[in-house]
Amino acid sequence: MIALDDVRRAAAVLRGVAHRTPVLTSRTLDAVAGASLVLKCESFQRTGSFKFRGAFNLMASLPEGERVGGVCTVSSGNHAQAVALAARELGIPAVVAMPGDTPAAKMDATTGYGAEVGTFDRYVVAQREAGARLQAERELPFVSSHDDPRISAGAGTAMLELVEDAGPLDAVVAPVGGGGGLAGYATVATALCPGVRVVAAEPDASRILSRSLAAGRRVELPVPRTIADGQQLGVLGRFPFEVLRRLVDETVSVADTEIVDAMRLLFDRLKLVVEPSGAIALAAALSGRSDLAGRRVGIIVSGGNVGADRFCDLLADGATRVPPSVPST
Repeated sequence: MIALDDVRRAAAVLRGVAHRTPVLTSRTLDAVAGASLVLKCESFQRTGSFKFRGAFNLMASLPEGERVGGVCTVSSGNHAQAVALAARELGIPAVVAMPGDTPAAKMDATTGYGAEVGTFDRYVVAQREAGARLQAERELPFVSSHDDPRISAGAGTAMLELVEDAGPLDAVVAPVGGGGGLAGYATVATALCPGVRVVAAEPDASRILSRSLAAGRRVELPVPRTIADGQQLGVLGRFPFEVLRRLVDETVSVADTEIVDAMRLLFDRLKLVVEPSGAIALAAALSGRSDLAGRRVGIIVSGGNVGADRFCDLLADGATRVPPSVPST
């Protein structure tokens, strides 16, 4: 399991290494949501997402003798970049397997940080299988993107900062992919904010957490087809699922069109460039499918790794949900 003290220890490891990302508010978003929203903008984290926190925390904990030869991982993009940069900071090599359809901005950044990158077809080979093959081939320590308490503890430092900066919260809404990040957020939020409601945001195309909670076990699904590439996983991690089944109060799934609406809203009103997985928590909060009215709600904006061309293409057909009568921020 994971406890608040684990997150506090991770915060000490990350001090001076990870950014303390900004917390933003907007009267426009509050008016649309009917709640008081506070956004933790991990899009401003090193490598452009929350993933750097967990990757560095895990890799820094490896004994020198284990990490000297380098590490390996598998990732659709954000974790790949995080491992690549953390490896550079620690002075060790990194080898990464990435899906061939990973957005170019994420793949270019991973190689730019110095990692060796190979690709696989995520619709033919399961991500965990690609990772197992890479680990067996290279015989290097494997840095999971989500299925390790050190990953969750590192990610949880974002929620620790949010509560420190914004004060107590009535609810938190955060993305769920493999579950590692949400496990960390939920651990901190429930420890520091008594009675807090933990809401998981996931794509309509998968609903992997809601299906797993309903079944009482981790459900394995085909890789979902969604623009939220950070959430294109077929199964939750073993460790985070045990945390989430205890701490998550509700799951909210949203369509890709709703994610695009949230991306547009963040750009138009807060001038934030956010990737689909980074906008899904806001999309869930604005969907009206969770009772957040009148509450003080923490929103995890998990990442901003989207290239200019991809961002423009996604928004080209989107329509804002902000009524013309709502004032700007």
